[in-house]
Amino acid sequence: MDIVFVDSPDHDRYELRDGDALIGLIAYRLHGDTITLVHTEVRDEYEGQGHAARLARGALDDARSRGLTVVPSCPYVASYIEKHPEYADLVA
Repeated sequence: MDIVFVDSPDHDRYELRDGDALIGLIAYRLHGDTITLVHTEVRDEYEGQGHAARLARGALDDARSRGLTVVPSCPYVASYIEKHPEYADLVA
C-alpha cells in the first residue's frame, strides 16, 4: 500500500488515497484564514487501521503550515485535538 494524504480543494476535502482508491476524507469549509473541519469518513474496509487519525493529523498539520485557525465541527477531529493538545493552539 502506498497511501498518500492530499488536499482536494475542488471537492472541499482532504483525502487519503491508495493509488486511485479513496480510503477516507475530511470535508472542510474554508473562509478566509479559518478552516472548519466538518466531517471525517473512512471506507468500511479500511476502518480500524488508523486512517482517520492520519487524516486528522494531516489536516491539522496543513492548517498549521498555512497559518489557518481551525473550527473542529467534526466530533472525531474535536476528540483528536483533545487527545493531542499540541494542536489546541489552532482552535479558533
